[in-house]
Amino acid sequence: MQRHKRKLVQRQRRKTGIRKRVIGTPQRPRLSIFRSSRHIYVQVIDDLAGRTIASASTISKGARAEHGGNVASATEIGKAIAEKAKAAGVQSVVFDRNGYRYHGRIKSLADAAREGGLKF
Repeated sequence: MQRHKRKLVQRQRRKTGIRKRVIGTPQRPRLSIFRSSRHIYVQVIDDLAGRTIASASTISKGARAEHGGNVASATEIGKAIAEKAKAAGVQSVVFDRNGYRYHGRIKSLADAAREGGLKF
């Protein structure tokens, strides 16, 4: 339990450092990611207005992923959030990895969102 708690505290510190610098504006909203062991969630957020512009996750009704905790499902969610953001009029975003390392599911989601037309 001590190791798990230490990992959570370290991630929280990284997250705080990132959020000091990354702010979502109406022109460039923040693309925020949360991942659990089973699912991945992503939101496009305008921090100045305090509202979510678009969101996608592996538990949403339109998700085509069977299991949300793998790279393939993260790729599908990246494509889905790019489509939803473009439909809402968002072309460019600021990437908030939320304290997670940029590899695996986070990297595949970001690459899929870039391929879908979002500019980071």
